[in-house]
Amino acid sequence: MRKAEEQDSKGRASRAVQRFLGVVEWLGNLLPHPVTLFALFALGVVFVSWIAAATGLSVEDPRPGNAGELFVARSLMSGEGIRWMSENLVTNFTGFVPLGTVLVALLGVGVAERSGLLTAAVRAMVLGAPKQLVTVVIVFAGVMSNTASEMGYVVLIPLAMAIFHSLGRHPFAGMAAAFAGVSGGYSANLLIGTVDPLLAGITQEAARLIDPSYEVHPAVNWYFMIASTFFITFAGWFVTAKIVEPRLGKYDDSEASETLEERATMSKLSGKEKRGLLFAGLSALLVTFGIVVVAGPNFGASALSWIPGWGVLRNPDPAATGPEAFRPLLRSVVTIIFIFFVVPGFVYGRVVGTVKNDRDVIDAMAGAMRSMGLYIVLVFFAAQFVAFFGYSGLGQILAVLGADALVAMNLDNPLVFVPFILMCCFVNLMLGSASAQWAVTAPIFVPMLMTIGYSPEVIQAAYRIGDSSTNVITPMMSYFGLILAVATKYKRDLGIGTMIATMLPYSVVFLLGWMALFYIWVFALGLPVGPGAPMVYEMAP
Repeated sequence: MRKAEEQDSKGRASRAVQRFLGVVEWLGNLLPHPVTLFALFALGVVFVSWIAAATGLSVEDPRPGNAGELFVARSLMSGEGIRWMSENLVTNFTGFVPLGTVLVALLGVGVAERSGLLTAAVRAMVLGAPKQLVTVVIVFAGVMSNTASEMGYVVLIPLAMAIFHSLGRHPFAGMAAAFAGVSGGYSANLLIGTVDPLLAGITQEAARLIDPSYEVHPAVNWYFMIASTFFITFAGWFVTAKIVEPRLGKYDDSEASETLEERATMSKLSGKEKRGLLFAGLSALLVTFGIVVVAGPNFGASALSWIPGWGVLRNPDPAATGPEAFRPLLRSVVTIIFIFFVVPGFVYGRVVGTVKNDRDVIDAMAGAMRSMGLYIVLVFFAAQFVAFFGYSGLGQILAVLGADALVAMNLDNPLVFVPFILMCCFVNLMLGSASAQWAVTAPIFVPMLMTIGYSPEVIQAAYRIGDSSTNVITPMMSYFGLILAVATKYKRDLGIGTMIATMLPYSVVFLLGWMALFYIWVFALGLPVGPGAPMVYEMAP
C-alpha cells in the first residue's frame, strides 16, 4: 500500500515537473531570435522616447550638488534624434566596448583550442584523477573549461559519461557532474576567460549612463570567481554523490541506443601530448613571470626582492597606491589573456605537430573569428539598443524611478540583491545567452542600483550568480540540445523532462549556496569581488 502511494506521489511530482517544463518551453519558443529581439528593443526605445518626450517625462537629478536639475527624456523621432541616429550608427557599433575586447581575447583562445592544448589539458585532468576523486575532478574541470566554454560542452561532457560508464557508474551522473561544472559554474573560475571582458564592457556602458567616466576592467569579479570555483566544485560533488547518483541507481546497458564502448581508455593521452603539455606549462610559467616583472610589484625584503619594484604596467605616478598603482595592468587584462593563450598554444602545437608555422597560427585565429559571425551581428543591434537607451535619457530616468521605488519598499539595503538575483534566474530561463541578457538588463539595473549606493562591480557579480544557476535547467541554453543528443546514446527514449529533473537539484543548491557566499563575502566580511573593485558607489557631485 505504502509503495503504491509512493509511486503515485512520484507520478504526480513527475507530471507537475513536465507541466512546468512545458510552460517554460512554450514561453521560450515565443521569443524571436536574439538578433531580432535586440532590433525590436532598439525600435521600442525609439518609440518610447517619443512618447516620453511628448509627455514631458523628467525626474530630478539625485546627485549631490545638482539640486534642481532634471533628467529629461529626449525623443529619437525628432529631427535632432534622427540626425543623431544616422550620424552615430557606425560609431555606436565600433565603439561598443565588448566587441573589441571579446574578439581580441578569442584570437588567443583560438590558437590554444586549434592546437589541441585545451582539449588535452581537460583530458589529462580528468583521466589522471584517482577513482575516488573522479566526480570532484570532473566538476572542477568543467568550471575551468569555461575559459573556452565550447570545449567543455563538446569534449568534457561526453568524456565524463564515458568515464562513469567505464567505472560501472551511471553515465548520466557523469553527464550531470560535468554539465553542472561547465554551465552551472559558468561564472566561477581561477582564470579570467573570454566572458569576463564581455560582461565588463556591458557593465561599463551601463554604468556610464550615470557616471560617464566610470571604468570596469575585465578582472573586477576575479576574487569572487576564485572563491566560487571551490564552492561550485564542492556543491557539484555533493549533489552528484548524495542526490543525483543514488536517484539514478544502477545503469542498464540495454537502455542504450547503440553499442557502447569503453571510450575512456581510448582517450588517454599519448606520449607526444604529454610532452606538449609539459612544454606548454613551462611556457605559461614564463609568461606569468614576465607579467610579474612588467607589473613590477614591490617584494620588499623577500626572496623575490631582486625583481625590480617598478614596471611598465605600473602607474607612473609615484603617489599612486593600492589599485590605482596597478591601473595600467588592470586595463591590460585582455592583452594578457591573448598572450597567455597564444604562447602556450603555439608551443603545444609545435611539439605535437598541430601547429607547424605562422600560417597555422593565422588559420587558428581566423577560425576563431569565423565562429563569431553571429556574435558580431548580435553586437551591432545590441550596441544600437544601449546607445539609443542612453541618448534618450530613459536609462537615467528609469534608474531614478526604480531607485525611489526600492527605497519606498525599504529595499535600499543588501536585501535588494535577493529579488535582483531571482529576476536574473527567471530571465535566464527565457534568454539563454549571458551577454544578451546582460545587454538588456544592465542599462536598467546597473544605474538603478548605483543610485542607491552599490558599485557596478558588485552588481555584475550578483547578476552572474542568477545567470549561471539556472543554465543547467533551461532548454534555451544554446548547448542544451547538443547535450541531450549525446545523452540519448545511453538512453534511447531520453526526454527533456528527465534532463531537467536530473539537473534541477544542482540549480537549487547552486543558487542558495552561491547567494549565501555572496552575502558573506561582500556584506559580512566586506571583501572586494575583484582587484580594484569597490563595494559601494558614491555619486559624484
